[in-house]
Amino acid sequence: MRAARALSKLASHDREVHSRICAIILDMRKSGPRSIGGNQLDGLPPLREVAAAHGLLAKKSLGQNFLFDFNLTRRIARAAAPLTNTTIVEIGPGPGGLTRALLAEGAQKVIAVERDVRCLAALAGIAHHYPGRLEIIEGDALEVDLAGLIGEARPARVCANLPYNIATALLVRWRETEPWPPWFDRLTLMFQREVAERIVASTAERAAYGRLAVLCNWRCETRILFDVAASAFTPPPKVTSTLVELVPRPAPVPCEARLLSEVTQAAFGQRRKMLRQSLKSLAGGDAGSLLASAGIDPALRAEEIGVEGFAALARALGNVRAGHSKP
Repeated sequence: MRAARALSKLASHDREVHSRICAIILDMRKSGPRSIGGNQLDGLPPLREVAAAHGLLAKKSLGQNFLFDFNLTRRIARAAAPLTNTTIVEIGPGPGGLTRALLAEGAQKVIAVERDVRCLAALAGIAHHYPGRLEIIEGDALEVDLAGLIGEARPARVCANLPYNIATALLVRWRETEPWPPWFDRLTLMFQREVAERIVASTAERAAYGRLAVLCNWRCETRILFDVAASAFTPPPKVTSTLVELVPRPAPVPCEARLLSEVTQAAFGQRRKMLRQSLKSLAGGDAGSLLASAGIDPALRAEEIGVEGFAALARALGNVRAGHSKP
């Protein structure tokens, strides 16, 4: 229904743009397929021409940075392989560079969530080229019920060049999915390099290791795939971007997500203090007993505790609050 409403909006004000796109496609069919870097395109116009025809310029307020290089977008799509018989969720497709690559690489279906109405006409052109394989959802990814959209097509997979201004918020939401294992079997996501390093960090990388690393690696196996130079984007951001893979663990270390979140917030909120100081607010002033119950040295700092240690603290805190022991 949302897709139908989105397309109906386009019909009223994008006929001229649609005609220009059709003219580009017709011209390509007459002159034969073009290629970039030796790779034949997917039969659609070059993305820069599509963006120009629609007057699309990336909006900083939406965290947009477009990828026009088809070779690069196909590399990103292949990182999410195998795509055959797979439903892919893409957030913030913009004019559809990665969308086209995912479909060209064999994704059975792509569900593209886009809040920028300016991009819908370009996406509609891709949907026309790949009948029945692209569903366009107009809306804010932070508000859309993705699990509901997936329905029976589970597990799905997320592959996206995330808008930078909502990237971490989306990751936190997906990490908090209940029940677990979640509706997705893999996340292949683009982040700023600094954020990527924080996601995959261990206690061996203390400068990057923090709450985000603990929460992500508790429920997922994480790894960096490759970097993408700022020059690959339009407009180029001020930082290098990095593609990260997160694969859900079928059975994370036992603990409650809510309590793990609370413990890590307290510990890393005062990361330079010893845990016997930083966790006082959680233990009625006596963090020592809580730490002893979890088998953790009270003189350690948050950056020295791994995922299993924080899970043990979360379980100990749960026991204290349930009245099974006293701090």
